Amino acid sequence: MKQLSEFVKKRRKEVNLTQEEFAERTGVALTVIRKIEQGKTNLNMDKVNLVLNMFGHELAPVKSKDLDK
Repeated sequence: MKQLSEFVKKRRKEVNLTQEEFAERTGVALTVIRKIEQGKTNLNMDKVNLVLNMFGHELAPVKSKDLDK
């Protein structure tokens, strides 16, 4: 989850949005944005995908063997 949290935080800052502004734009609660950026592990995938869609990405299952490539 650390990679996810770092990705979201970095990209949010690149577009010069506060967490509050980003939450408003994505339609996701501020608490969800904070949980993602803090690296919490009990996240709703639909909410995470709403956030990632802002950057043209999506969370999807990947076989662990494919991660080693």
